[in-house]
Order: sequence, then C-alpha cells, then structure tokens
Amino acid sequence: MLPDIGAVEVFNLNAEQDWEAENDRDGYRHRRTAIGPRLGASLLGGTLYEVPPGEKTWPYHYEHGCEEWLVCVSGRPTLRGPDGERELEPGDVAVFPEGPDGAHGVVNRTDEPCRVLLLSSKSPLAVVHYPDSGKVGIWTEDEGYQTMLPTGSTLDYWAGED
Repeated sequence: MLPDIGAVEVFNLNAEQDWEAENDRDGYRHRRTAIGPRLGASLLGGTLYEVPPGEKTWPYHYEHGCEEWLVCVSGRPTLRGPDGERELEPGDVAVFPEGPDGAHGVVNRTDEPCRVLLLSSKSPLAVVHYPDSGKVGIWTEDEGYQTMLPTGSTLDYWAGED
C-alpha cells in the first residue's frame, strides 16, 4: 500500500474558465486567471491568458529577478523576441531569461482566440523594462507598490537627502 501524500490539485488549461480579470485596453484585450494560487504554488507563478484575434497580452518587455516560460495551449499566437517574430502552435514552449535576451511580447494575428500559459519564478520585487516605450516598472509583492518611470532620466543618489 502506498503512503498517503495528501491532495494534489489539478487545473485544466483547456476547460471553460471562470476568468479572474480582463484587460480592456484597445490592442491589449485579454482574459486571464492566476492558476498558481489555485494549485497551492509558492515558488512558481502561473497565469492562463486567452487573447482574442488582433490583440496582445502586454507590451513588449523583459524582467530582472524573474524567469518566465510560455506554453502555447491553443491557437497560433505570434511571439516577438529579440531575434524577431515566429508563429507558435499548440504544445510550443519558450523560455524568457532575465534581462534583454528574454524580451518578449505575444500577439494574436489569427481569426480565432488563442490561449497561452505564462509561468514565472516568484520574487517579492519585480523590475520590468519596456524598451519600445522607454519606461521601467517596479512592483513589490507584499506592499503592492507600483511605479512606472522613464528610462532616460535619473536622479543623483543623494537627491533630496539634504
């Protein structure tokens, strides 16, 4: 007899979903649901996105302090990376390492919705660069702090300390 190891949670990526959030900005419309908390994950985050035709998930970006993986669940989204664009098919997996080499964006150029799963290492601090728009975002998990700053301007380290 095998020992009781407790319940293992299961989430079906292809099932009809109870979406937690929707982004309705023109050009970036999508529905999403965080699956990590549903599965009891603590070290990895996972979000399932459904992207309508002609829309993107988020602006082209890359992270520091976080590695991401993309799994194409359904449809044929186009992945943009530092080396150009390629159309994905169900079952394709891509990895986005930290820094500029991991820059990525997803757009649905087909006539059907597509689904992608983004997995990421979890960090209490997220720093995200948006090279097309010249900005950087900073988020903290615990405090819920968020700010967007231009990448072209800086302050002296001692500014405001007198």
